[in-house]
Amino acid sequence: MLAPLSLMAQKFGHFNSQAIINIMPEYATAQQELQVLGKQYEDDLQRMQDEFRRKYEEYQKEQANLLDNVRARREAELQDLSERIQQSAQDNQQAYQKAYQEKMQAIFDKVTAAVKTIGEAGGYVYIMDVTSGIPYISEKLSVDITPELKKALGI
Repeated sequence: MLAPLSLMAQKFGHFNSQAIINIMPEYATAQQELQVLGKQYEDDLQRMQDEFRRKYEEYQKEQANLLDNVRARREAELQDLSERIQQSAQDNQQAYQKAYQEKMQAIFDKVTAAVKTIGEAGGYVYIMDVTSGIPYISEKLSVDITPELKKALGI
């Protein structure tokens, strides 16, 4: 008989992490930094592709007049440059993903720390993130901590 009453006294909270993160200054800064990084990688790759294109066009113009050993060396150079372009694209993508994960993890950690602080201070049993695919959260029985979270994060 007392168990249902004790359940009613428990506090539950919810928030939308995506809505919070999207308005954080750290998120805007991270997006700008990632945009600059992405542009740098894109420019580097474009320079390599332009070099390949230029060398390939030169090779095509001179191919008929080249000795066999020079032709083979030029083809090997073109093949090597093509492989370096592919490797560079792969490396850039991995480096970008790593930078993205590091920047976003720092933001997630800040949100998580603020949620924990609010949870402890407010005596919450659970605080759930509605963006994590929870099928249903009763907004009547659960407190939306978004305003408190914004305040704790300084936004």
